[in-house]
Amino acid sequence: MRNFHVIGSPCQRSRREAEQKRPQIKRIVIGSRNAGVGMVADIVIGIDAGTSVIKAVAFDLAGKQLAASAVRNRYDTTIDGSATQSLAQTWSDCAEALRGLGDKMDNLAGRTAAVSVTAQGDGTWLVGRDGPVGDAWLWLDARAAPTVSRLVASNKERARFEATGTGLNTCQQGSQMAHMDRYMPELLDQAEVALHCKDWLYLNLTGIRATDPSEASFTFGNFRNRSYDETVIDALGLTHRHDLLPTIIDGTQETHPLSESAAAQTGLLAGTPVSLGYVDMVMTALGAGVYGGAGDIACSTVGSTGVHLRAMPSEQVHLNKEGTGYVICLPVPDIVTQVQTNMAATLNLDWVLGMAADILSEMGHQTDPRDLVSRIETWLAQSRPGQIVYHPYISEAGERGPFVNADARAGFVGLSSNHRFPDLVRAVAEGLGMAMRDCYGAMGPLPSELRLTGGAARSKGLRAILSASLNAPVRVSTRDEAGAAGAAMMAAVAIGAYSDMDACVARWVTPLLGQAEAPDPELVAAYDLLFPAFSASRQGLAPGWQALSAARAAFSKGH
Repeated sequence: MRNFHVIGSPCQRSRREAEQKRPQIKRIVIGSRNAGVGMVADIVIGIDAGTSVIKAVAFDLAGKQLAASAVRNRYDTTIDGSATQSLAQTWSDCAEALRGLGDKMDNLAGRTAAVSVTAQGDGTWLVGRDGPVGDAWLWLDARAAPTVSRLVASNKERARFEATGTGLNTCQQGSQMAHMDRYMPELLDQAEVALHCKDWLYLNLTGIRATDPSEASFTFGNFRNRSYDETVIDALGLTHRHDLLPTIIDGTQETHPLSESAAAQTGLLAGTPVSLGYVDMVMTALGAGVYGGAGDIACSTVGSTGVHLRAMPSEQVHLNKEGTGYVICLPVPDIVTQVQTNMAATLNLDWVLGMAADILSEMGHQTDPRDLVSRIETWLAQSRPGQIVYHPYISEAGERGPFVNADARAGFVGLSSNHRFPDLVRAVAEGLGMAMRDCYGAMGPLPSELRLTGGAARSKGLRAILSASLNAPVRVSTRDEAGAAGAAMMAAVAIGAYSDMDACVARWVTPLLGQAEAPDPELVAAYDLLFPAFSASRQGLAPGWQALSAARAAFSKGH
């Protein structure tokens, strides 16, 4: 019978050949650090500490998700633009998520081969001799806006951009540290190291102060050699703060053991290898399919924010003349992602649905905005495409991709008296597609395939809009926790379960990609006509945004 299957039908042979070509997983045996000597370790844990939720997710070595535990993240915002988060609370919540994962899985500690951690990017997490120096400044923090304006006007800015491939904005640690250095130097004076969120968690897990090549190079370094660059540090005016920058380590090549203290707090075993992941943007994209396959592949995460990436060799990076976007290394030799990010994506849909819920509540119909999500498809069907321009700049921090403007705000262009609520919903959804097209256009030609993850991926109508906006087929990954998976993939390579990241992608990512959904030709034609209106009005509104910002500031001072 076995021989029959080997030489049987073409379909049977192709399945057997595909299985034989699949990367083989190496067997990981735990030594005496665990209670069961010689026990097979078959789990990798990925930690993804996002802005909304901190997750701990268990995967088997073949990439199957086994269980997940989550703790809601907490941060504070104020009217001056600050967005801060407690370092101690963040570590406590991370440890709680890991303990919660242990509650869901028998003998999690004994079965864990490795742990990896990724987290929200940018921001500034200062640590001194005795622990945290105040609360972290998050990527949402807008206080560094005047410093960004000053630095962008410098004659050193283009050299900084050419090295990092990354435009300056208020989110970044470099901008925030430069702002602190001028206006709050005591914060940096008390610090011994400047970390990012995942670096802070790694310090608590292992006792090691370090950062990864992705955040190090797009903030303070050069994406070509993945090292710090003195030209960049000088352009930020931070040469005298160089000693605050931590050592750079690559989590696919180097791990550190889980400390005794961290083991006691997480329920895992001391000595478990811990890998420092790359920033969450590229970990999510890696887990969702940005790398692997033929053609010019792009990957967008369209959730609360919009992150648009395409992977390429570093020598093929297209640096735009505006000096915007990011270049972020992947944990693959000489492969980087070129990135543009929208400050707000589905947050715009949350806003328009929230407006409807508020009106219904005023009329005595209590409705949660989440209850209205199911009606989006109906509203899209009740409206015509390409009739109204909507700029999705709903964030209080303005926009950062493909242009940087802290004054940018959302708005409709082209409303008339015959437009109704379904038309507004469609315009908001189309605004997400136009903003995505704007971002990919700043990186070069539009991609030939889009791989999609995030909240928008669940809606057939939204997928159709995004596909037609780029005139590219869309594929959706069935991976639930792409960010945690990307981090776990790094750990799987680091411990030798896979020979390299290509082998891991072939097993963890490619089989989970759905069939390609081709763009609707009629929608493509409509959006080809809509985009010039979107682009022209976006550029024309900039003076109005600036004047409105000044008027609001003057009014606030007067009252």
